[in-house]
Amino acid sequence: MIKEHIINNFKGASKEEIKESIVSSFNDSDEITLPGLGVFFGIVWSNSSDEERNKILNILKDNLS
Repeated sequence: MIKEHIINNFKGASKEEIKESIVSSFNDSDEITLPGLGVFFGIVWSNSSDEERNKILNILKDNLS
């Protein structure tokens, strides 16, 4: 339900609007935005090739060390 709500809120949004939402999520220390970022990440992951997923994993691993 939350996933569908978030996706519906961004249907028709421009790249700039999506970017602003992501940037404001990081600038605000409000954890209420975390589910939205999780949905965005899920969309990216589900639509990425194995090579792109490997890059994502490398970025995460490198920055969690």
